[in-house]
Amino acid sequence: MPSVSELAGKSVFITGGARRLGQAIALAMADAGARVAFTYLNSVDQAKQTLAEIERRGAQGLAISCDIREEDSVIKAVRAALSAFGGMDLLVNNAGLYTTMRLEEITVEQWDNIFATNVRGPFLASKHSIPALRNASGRIINLGSLGGEKPWATHAHYCSSKAALHMLTRVMAKALAPQIAVNCVAPGMIDITADPGAGERNAKFFDRMAAKTPMRRNGVAEDVVSAVMYFATASRFITGQILTVDGGLGLE
Repeated sequence: MPSVSELAGKSVFITGGARRLGQAIALAMADAGARVAFTYLNSVDQAKQTLAEIERRGAQGLAISCDIREEDSVIKAVRAALSAFGGMDLLVNNAGLYTTMRLEEITVEQWDNIFATNVRGPFLASKHSIPALRNASGRIINLGSLGGEKPWATHAHYCSSKAALHMLTRVMAKALAPQIAVNCVAPGMIDITADPGAGERNAKFFDRMAAKTPMRRNGVAEDVVSAVMYFATASRFITGQILTVDGGLGLE
């Protein structure tokens, strides 16, 4: 049976790994013995803290400043990771943007920015990692969303971008087979309150969402991490899949 111990000594590249879910994934990879390179954009202090946590766990780490919307920045980040670790076994496209806005209030700039972050970013990171991943018979894991499967009235740009990422996952799985397996984890309502950038917690909202969820709770970071770790170690015969981690919320 697959085990996270299989990740020991592997080289992992995570976009947006300084905080929130990206940080949780980065630390889980470090705990499994992997070498972890991750990108950050504005979260400089959190990137330093995450890197220190990775190293405290006895793993090699590398924090790379990168704007995943810009191709030159992505190329430099991938090169830095490959230079440090000599290869790449796993790419986790985690960096993303989430905003709430009424449809008629979304500007063209906001629409373009969320697509540049949530779709172009994963495309660029994947494109420039393909040679190294092919050489390693590696894997790509995208972080999608329940919003990519369900229409949320106040998230037109976000839902559309994640739906595009889900389709990109399927296309990449066909295009990059058999050398690279590509899958997607699509979280539902995840309650991450420890992050300093999360803002004030809306307890009533989270309570309402938990009541609507068949499992009667909201997700936590560990729920998403476990799905990522599954795809990181699962049979390579599993590819092109969208795994929703939502406690059954999408069934409602």
